[in-house]
Amino acid sequence: MTRLWEPFAYSDAPRADCAWALDRDWPGLDGDLATDVAVIGGGFTGLSAALHLAQAGAQVTVLEANAPGWGASGRNGGFCCLGGAKVSDATLVRRFGPGADDAWFAAEMAAVDLVAGLLETHGIDANTHSDGEVLLAHRPRAYRGFAEDAATFRRRGVEAEVLPPEAMKERGLNAAGTHGGLFFRKGFALDPGAYVAGLARATQRAGADIRARAPVHAVTREPAGFRLATPTGTVTARRLLVATGGYSSEHLPPWLGGRFLPVQSSIIMTRPLTADEQAAQGWTSDLIAYDSRKLLHYFRLLPNGRFLFGMRGGIRATPRAQAHIARKIRADFARLFPAWAGVEIGNEWSGLVTLSARRTPYVGPIPELDGAFAALAYHGNGVAMGSYSGAMVADLILGRAPTRPYPDAMRDPLLRFPAPRFRRGLFAGVMALMALSDRL
Repeated sequence: MTRLWEPFAYSDAPRADCAWALDRDWPGLDGDLATDVAVIGGGFTGLSAALHLAQAGAQVTVLEANAPGWGASGRNGGFCCLGGAKVSDATLVRRFGPGADDAWFAAEMAAVDLVAGLLETHGIDANTHSDGEVLLAHRPRAYRGFAEDAATFRRRGVEAEVLPPEAMKERGLNAAGTHGGLFFRKGFALDPGAYVAGLARATQRAGADIRARAPVHAVTREPAGFRLATPTGTVTARRLLVATGGYSSEHLPPWLGGRFLPVQSSIIMTRPLTADEQAAQGWTSDLIAYDSRKLLHYFRLLPNGRFLFGMRGGIRATPRAQAHIARKIRADFARLFPAWAGVEIGNEWSGLVTLSARRTPYVGPIPELDGAFAALAYHGNGVAMGSYSGAMVADLILGRAPTRPYPDAMRDPLLRFPAPRFRRGLFAGVMALMALSDRL
């Protein structure tokens, strides 16, 4: 496989101290087998697709390089929320026409509802909490835009409220340097490890075959479909789904090369905070939260009193770079939550999220490769949108019209990044500009 980051990023090291448990009790692939649909990738997207395909009667085999949820699906912050793209409503309308923004929002809403439905239907205990989400303004200018944002939410049927600084403190949402907040009642938090494990077991019960430790290193087109080669066996399939996200191989299949950009996201989690410690900082709410920075921070207080804090950033994947990120994330955490500056950190990990050149996901057929499909690029919001994209692409693989919202923003094929060989370095420059913008 050809991958964009250093080998360290694809080793067990970045997730070795992850707080979310990983279910590794899955069979490997030993020998050759045939299936109707082969799914590469055992994260939210691949498992959701396999579940919905199996429920429709298809024979499905999932090939996962490590264990289900090993990648981004099992090491994120556990935000099942609106998101999946990094473009404004105005950009969507300009690109796809009037109503494109509302169509995309309908998909975001449906994605959150899909996960809630999967948890209930399959009895998955994922330690959920938070009735909605809050956005914190890190600059007065961001706060001034919240009134219009709240009106848009309400027009779309979502309860929303602008919270001035005093209201933020009254509701236990006190973070240093915050100029107010925007609350909207959609989304919730969960334990992503428990969710992905439960989703995998539900997929298996539906009849799908899940194989771990089966990295696909070659895909060959054959008259009857595809032949997927792994170190210990092969799989032949009539149809193919590539659902590997930021852990994709650069040219597996060749069309994918240069069309996605993995970027790092890092998380720390404190030891349990006492009620007095929570009160000292003024953060006692269980709402999931993020701030208005371009290089955003995201955080939440877990039911057990531990506090999760994450951030975007990192341009290298080496032990030395990891140590630098560890210092940076602790400094940012202490700046926003100074009362907890000396609190012990219990867990720390990182992973890769996926960006696209147009900053929207893609769910659809792989051009010029009949019978092959791809679903990826959720821009750091894959809990809901990855699960939803899997259900969506299952319909497409089955050749039936999707019953869920399928906006143009998800149908638009991925473009190659400019100068794709150098996109990581170019994005490092973009991040530097974003960091400067956040400070100004």
